[in-house]
Amino acid sequence: MLGFGGMVSLGHALFFGIGAYSVAIPAFHGIDSGWVHLIVTIVACAGVGLVTGAISLRTTGIGFIMITLAFAQMGYYLFVSLKQYGGDDGTPITMTSHFFGLDLGGATSVYVTAYLLLVGLLVWTARLRVAPFGMVLRGGRLNPRRVAAVGLPTARYQLIAYVISAVICGVAGLLLANLNAFASPSTLSWIISGELIVMVVLGGLGTVFGPLLGALVFLGAEELLKGYTEYWLAVFGALIVIVGLATRMGLSGFLAGLGARRAARRETPPQEAA
Repeated sequence: MLGFGGMVSLGHALFFGIGAYSVAIPAFHGIDSGWVHLIVTIVACAGVGLVTGAISLRTTGIGFIMITLAFAQMGYYLFVSLKQYGGDDGTPITMTSHFFGLDLGGATSVYVTAYLLLVGLLVWTARLRVAPFGMVLRGGRLNPRRVAAVGLPTARYQLIAYVISAVICGVAGLLLANLNAFASPSTLSWIISGELIVMVVLGGLGTVFGPLLGALVFLGAEELLKGYTEYWLAVFGALIVIVGLATRMGLSGFLAGLGARRAARRETPPQEAA
């Protein structure tokens, strides 16, 4: 949604939290079926994404950002008000998701499941980027009027992308809830949405592997800097600014540029190089 469609959302933590509570609430009532958790996650995130996306996409720019943020804050205060499920303190998950004997209550099972889903999503995203849907989405980001002029409904494509990204965030929340055996309204915080944006921008907008690279660098640098100083946020913020100023396409663009320069040097004859 962000990289291909150019839609900056500060509210996707809403779907992250919905995915987490789609495990916590059924588990609270004694339901440990992972299929039930997954169906609730997909239906809830798709439904909420469809409604909030249809409203948010009526605006652009800063208006879109603020409306998505408002929806996320509404979701945050909704789950805070659910005192039956712990309210602001969150709720522990005593019954994790089970899929045909696979229990996501262990770190290894969650890791393997998340890894397989990640690989599948990367392959799917790579194909989507060059598919007609992805090309319309990218074209709408660059020049929406020209795309609309050829008869393609840009807003409809953007809404579909919004719903797809909402479901993916929801599944991520489901996995995190099983890993931590805990669901909290803090997963719906706008700070989480901001971190997601930073990961994508840091890795490279509009790329397939950029968000993955950005997430690895973001989380790795955070853990590394925490071991050296308690003011790691200030150092980390400065590093992000430097990367943003030095590279146009994030870390993936920087690495691609290095590879291109090395390839050009190898292909340059020695006399021309001299």
